[in-house]
Amino acid sequence: MSPCDHGDSDPTVALLSVEEAARRLGIGRTVCYRLISAGELESVTVGRLRRVPADAIPEYVSRLRASSRPLVQSAA
Repeated sequence: MSPCDHGDSDPTVALLSVEEAARRLGIGRTVCYRLISAGELESVTVGRLRRVPADAIPEYVSRLRASSRPLVQSAA
């Protein structure tokens, strides 16, 4: 891991900073904080730090994908 990497691509990192989570999602830090505040993206507090569990990212994306799928109507 390079000094500039900060765990963004390290699959063994369990908790991400909000900035790292935002980078993985391709969104801004402010939007990421809004998602956390709205309860859409899981986060935890470690001491005074806010962290996003790494597995919360694919869970959030899965929920987004499921909610954006068009409903399939059966031909009757």
